[in-house]
Amino acid sequence: MRKPPEYVADLLEQRIKEDLTNRKTLSLPKYDPQKKDLPSRSSYVGALSWLQAVRDCIGEPIVFALDNALMCQGSFGGRSDEYIVWVYGDDSVMKFNGVVVLGNRIGAQNIKNRNGLLYTDFNRTVYDALANENILDMQGITEAVSKYFYSNGDSFDGLFVAPEHQDRFERLASDAIEYYEN
Repeated sequence: MRKPPEYVADLLEQRIKEDLTNRKTLSLPKYDPQKKDLPSRSSYVGALSWLQAVRDCIGEPIVFALDNALMCQGSFGGRSDEYIVWVYGDDSVMKFNGVVVLGNRIGAQNIKNRNGLLYTDFNRTVYDALANENILDMQGITEAVSKYFYSNGDSFDGLFVAPEHQDRFERLASDAIEYYEN
């Protein structure tokens, strides 16, 4: 595993401290009939069209994260019964069923744009997955990391993992390498 240069490790440590104050989610939301419903994933042919409908329904600036970011990246197709929507944004977006706000702020350097959809870059998505592993179905991230590995010449070069997540990433990397072998 390639380690980041010292200045990158220092920058990651600083961002981690900021993220600790940004961290919002400890459990998944339960359905609440008092909240508004988002468009159903099964009503859309592709993940991007569904995410565009979700964004339009929410009507506020959001950055898709985790599985939804992987859908934007084309690294994970999602599930036809998708319910949870992972975002960075204002707490007010939690007025919708299934919305999980990971944090209110995210640095512009971690945001990508595809067809008007804002989403976290791959490194940030991996970081968020490792930080939220206790509430996340890891299938999407495992599949995406596997695709990354095999499309990157059997290498994880370019991925930088924060030191506190290194052990978890080693397990994820092992699962990802075996993902398509099984």
